[in-house]
Amino acid sequence: MRLSDTRPGTAFIVDKVLIGGEIGKRLADMGFTQGTTGHYIRGAFLRGPLQIRIRGYDLLIRRCEARLIEVKI
Repeated sequence: MRLSDTRPGTAFIVDKVLIGGEIGKRLADMGFTQGTTGHYIRGAFLRGPLQIRIRGYDLLIRRCEARLIEVKI
């Protein structure tokens, strides 16, 4: 399942990050590594970015980036 397919309030475990390059490196630096648990807090109005709580802090990621993160629920 992709992170963009989950609903607000969902807890998840990161399975894979399918994006490479600079964006993939930044996501890994922010905590999106295999086996990390996170929580989808909310999505912005009109399909805007997602608020994710991972490793004790909140961050916003674009939906196009969330489509490239595979998670387990």
